[in-house]
Amino acid sequence: MNLLYTGVNQRGFGTWPLTGDTARRAVLDAVEVGYRAFDTAQMYGNEAEVGAALAECGVPRSELCITTKVHPDNYDEARFLPSVEESIKALGGEAPDLLLLHWPTLGGDVVPALTLLQNAFERGLARSIGVSNYTIAQMETAVSVLDAPVTTNQVEFHPLLDQSKLLAAASRLGIPLSAYCSIARGKIFEHPELAELGEAHGKSAAQVSLRWILQKGVSPISMSTKPKNMRANFDILDFSLSNVEMARIDELAARVHHRITASVPWAPKWDV
Repeated sequence: MNLLYTGVNQRGFGTWPLTGDTARRAVLDAVEVGYRAFDTAQMYGNEAEVGAALAECGVPRSELCITTKVHPDNYDEARFLPSVEESIKALGGEAPDLLLLHWPTLGGDVVPALTLLQNAFERGLARSIGVSNYTIAQMETAVSVLDAPVTTNQVEFHPLLDQSKLLAAASRLGIPLSAYCSIARGKIFEHPELAELGEAHGKSAAQVSLRWILQKGVSPISMSTKPKNMRANFDILDFSLSNVEMARIDELAARVHHRITASVPWAPKWDV
C-alpha cells in the first residue's frame, strides 16, 4: 500500500505549476527538508524533472512515493496505456507508486476510464491506483468497478471549503482523501482567525491549515519553492488543534466555501 496515504502523519510535496529546473531544484530541496512523497501529473509537464531530481537526490527509490495522474485527454484505449508508459519513462523507468485519473470523464461516465486504469494496474504499470476530483457518486462507482483498492481520492481540501459530506462518504467507502490546494493558493491569509489560532501555538496560518487537514484524517499536499516555507509546511507534527479550535475552522469552511477549481473544464457537479 502506498506510503503517502497509509501514514497518518504523511505529508506530500506537490509540484504544480513548477517546470524545468525550478521543478527539479524544488524537489531536491523538498527531499532535503524531509519529504518522501511527491505528486506530479501528465498535465503538469514536469514528470521528467521530478524523476530526474528523485534519481539524483540520494534517497533510495524504496523510500520514496511517487504519484502521477493521467490526463483526461488520454482516457481512451488508444492513448491510455501509451501515455502511462511515457510517464513511467519520464519518471525514471519504474512504475509510479500511485497512478490516478486526474479528473472525472467529461459527460459523467467514469466507467471506461476506470476500466483502463484497472488494466494499467494489472499490467504492472502502477503499484496502486486511485482517482482525483471524484464526487460521492463517482467514488461509489470506482469502488464497484475497480478490483484493486482505491488508494485515494485527491481533492481540493482546505479551511475555506466545506468538504464534510465528501469526507464522510469517503470514510464510509474506505477511500482515504488527500488534499491539494491545502492553503487555498494563499487565500487563507485573508482570514485572520487562522493566524490568531496559530499565535496560540507559535505557528503560522499555513501550518494551522495543514494541521487541520491532517487532523481530519486527510493527507495534505503542499508546494513551495522556498526551503524555509517547505520546512514550515513539513513541521506540523509538534502541535495539535483542540476540538474547539477544529470546530472554529469547520465553521469558517462552511461559511466561506471557496472552491478554487469551480470553473475547471473537467469539473463535475460537486457535492455541497
